[in-house]
Amino acid sequence: MITKEYPPEIYGGAGVHVAELVAALRLTIDVQVRAFGADRDEAATRGYRTPIELAGANPAIQTLGTDLAMVGDIAGADLVHSHTWYANFAGHIASQLHGIPHVLTAHSLEPLRPWKAEQLGGGYAVSSGIEKLAYENAAAIVAVSAGMRADILRSYPEVDPSRVRVIHNGIDVERWRPVQDDAFLASIGMDPYRPSVVFVGRITRQKGLPYLLRAAAVLPPEVQLVLCAGAPDTQEIMAEVQEGVRLLQQTRQGVIWIERMLPRDELSAILTAATTFVCPSVYEPLGIVNLEAMACGAAVVGTATGGIPEVVDDRVTGRLVPIEQVTDGTGTPVDPDRYVDDLARTLTEVAMDPAQAAAYGEAGRERAAREFSWGAIADTTRALYAELTD
Repeated sequence: MITKEYPPEIYGGAGVHVAELVAALRLTIDVQVRAFGADRDEAATRGYRTPIELAGANPAIQTLGTDLAMVGDIAGADLVHSHTWYANFAGHIASQLHGIPHVLTAHSLEPLRPWKAEQLGGGYAVSSGIEKLAYENAAAIVAVSAGMRADILRSYPEVDPSRVRVIHNGIDVERWRPVQDDAFLASIGMDPYRPSVVFVGRITRQKGLPYLLRAAAVLPPEVQLVLCAGAPDTQEIMAEVQEGVRLLQQTRQGVIWIERMLPRDELSAILTAATTFVCPSVYEPLGIVNLEAMACGAAVVGTATGGIPEVVDDRVTGRLVPIEQVTDGTGTPVDPDRYVDDLARTLTEVAMDPAQAAAYGEAGRERAAREFSWGAIADTTRALYAELTD
């Protein structure tokens, strides 16, 4: 298993996915992990730092250097499975070098994230080329939603559709569960007895945070806004969010911004206290954070895009906000003002009806446990491995 993110170095949903999948697979098969970053203490797991010679290189080139450092240590495996473009190159080269099948899981697609050019510069062309190479040559591609599968086939028409399988992201409802911790909530300034809207995610264009900040400006004054948001892609998007939060805090109370990565119990306490969780993404292959919120009993309001409608059952576990998007790959709403208005209206309806929100949350936890268990996902993944190696 090759991945950029792996505990303790996790900053997004892909890292959570890999950690949970590895744990579930290791119950029955030998899984060796090759991860970016520092040395790990975990058995059968190795970390790989950026080669010293590439310390000043473009981040995309640093990634390729780390990938190449991993390739020799994949010898002896029956199959290699990579996650995100960061690891796809290592998977592709290892497949060729060692004569083994390469499976890759699609957590996002470079053609649908053109704003990454702000972060990587010319490296975005490199990452895009590497991803295309890997997708067109992989023995199998795992899409985390049917929406993601459609995106893959549209973005890479040379890929044989029979090689693209849908295996959803999952959630461990024993670890992600309702947590009551009023003392912690008080320490961050959150009142569990007031209606609230909670956002959790990286500060990146795809997460739609600027749209949420605009919508929050017209929420009823008693509604709190809790932002667990960090790891900005660029200083430009960070500055935009900082200004949006500053303006909100000038005009309303209860705007809380937590930039640090929270441990699971603290984040669970926030999600448990939330009247509603919001996912205003304009691009979201599935949105594992939605499952985390559901497992904690929070109603979820999400954009009706990507894989979100496969997780959020509209008017059963939460609400979907309609969006019409441009087709240039950015996910930008055709009518941003209308999307912001619809988002604000839906958030107001859910946040101001705590009984209905609680019913959504209860149904959401039941749905997460029933349909998104890691045990079932590991079984399907093992079956795919067996198909490719028999």
